[in-house]
Amino acid sequence: KPIRKTLRPCVAESKDWDTTENLYIEGDNLEVLKLLQESYLGKVKMIYIDPPYNTGNDFIYADDFMRSQEEENAQMGMYDEDKNRLFKNTDTNGRFHSDWCSMIYSRLLLARNLLTDDGVIFISIDDNEVDDLMKIANDAFGKDNFLACFPRVTKKAGKTTDAIAKNHDYILAYSKSASPTLFLPSHTDEGFRFSDEYEAQRGKYKLNQTLDYDSLQYSASLDYPITVEGETFYPGQSYEKYLDRKNGKHARADWAWRWSKELFDFGYENGFIVIKKYDGYSRIYTKTYQNCKIAKAASGFTIEYIQRTKAISTLEFVENEYSNDNSKKNLTSLFESSVFDYSKPTALLKTLVQYSSTADDIVMDFFSGSATTAHAVMQLNAEDGGHRKFIMVQLPEKCDEASEAYKAGYKNICEIGKERIRRAGDKIKSESPMTTQDLDIGFRVLKLDDTNMKDVYYAPDDYDQGMLAGLESNIKDDRTDLDLLFGCLIDWGLPLSLPYKSEQIDGCTVHTY
Repeated sequence: KPIRKTLRPCVAESKDWDTTENLYIEGDNLEVLKLLQESYLGKVKMIYIDPPYNTGNDFIYADDFMRSQEEENAQMGMYDEDKNRLFKNTDTNGRFHSDWCSMIYSRLLLARNLLTDDGVIFISIDDNEVDDLMKIANDAFGKDNFLACFPRVTKKAGKTTDAIAKNHDYILAYSKSASPTLFLPSHTDEGFRFSDEYEAQRGKYKLNQTLDYDSLQYSASLDYPITVEGETFYPGQSYEKYLDRKNGKHARADWAWRWSKELFDFGYENGFIVIKKYDGYSRIYTKTYQNCKIAKAASGFTIEYIQRTKAISTLEFVENEYSNDNSKKNLTSLFESSVFDYSKPTALLKTLVQYSSTADDIVMDFFSGSATTAHAVMQLNAEDGGHRKFIMVQLPEKCDEASEAYKAGYKNICEIGKERIRRAGDKIKSESPMTTQDLDIGFRVLKLDDTNMKDVYYAPDDYDQGMLAGLESNIKDDRTDLDLLFGCLIDWGLPLSLPYKSEQIDGCTVHTY
């Protein structure tokens, strides 16, 4: 259903408003996702969400906008002054599962529209709803676009009164189409290296392109000795000159190198070939690439692109660095106390972002929480020189007055998230000042609100002469020129992160966007 809402800019709570390309949006994520449908249609490369787990104690969103406030209060027993539609979905509720499923279903449908054709979404969940979530995600993204279900260790085994300790949850991965672009992890075998120019090219191209080898047919051009690291190797018919010292045998007489001497020299110089020793016996290996093309040039060989990769393991996240133990350390390294419960560790999000985005991609998290995803994007950009942008969306849910966060002065979750981005960005730049001078650690704050326009729809009989003065402008009195500008951007389907300039012309403020 359409909504009459807008996003109002909040420059005072932003960081680097004029230059940043990152967004932090406060409000109900269902409504925010609706407002972003045109501006970011097919533009988000990776989405991560950590929705509330349906444990019976977590708040979920109630999305029936047709109820009156009295009906809301009667059903939920909680309706704060910010009009947040929240209630505790206890397991005594007859719609315990369906309330949660209805909440997540509409949001996934809207999220799919925002993904690029080769985009990916990752969803954290535990065993209370993992089976229901898979059914919903299969419907929203297509069963054939299911990529993996990653178990994630949540904590080390500790004291428990249960017979079985539950020490893991899950991350479901889906793609928008059958051809997602993933940037697989690089091997780090000892003795293997990339040249500087190769490193600059890694991660920029799609997979499923292979290195073209010379013919395996034996020919004289492939019968040459190789001397590396003080040891000589002989192929083909000359190979009987070289005794296999490990087994005391000669090699087959018809064996030949796969590459020409010219290609071998090029490959060895640039790290395609590695020599490994076993008990003093050396072997030559060529490295396997899933994303590489070597072209023959007049002056020899050149590399058009390269990425040496290995498959992503579904057991990637069972190490303790991805656990909640580590996420608490991440927060306490920035704050004086652990201001947010059940946040995800930065290492987890950084790895997911690294696998699914590169260069100038947009990363989104519409259950932003403590803004771990934003922290991870900035950290990864600092490490690999990327320019990824983030969009965080979070409802300003109030902090419990007994919580560490409230005692530290944070009244709602958004205040925690924004402060974390500020502190994390400053820390990242201070740790590597020489390489992070151009790192974007800012964010524009936008807040969901009712439309900028007055309700001027009346029946003809309701109009009278005294109403004319009120109809001179249909803009609400508390709205600014920036409110109107960003309202236009949403209506016109333009990105909300572009730079703009303002100037005075004949007493009017003119914005050029």
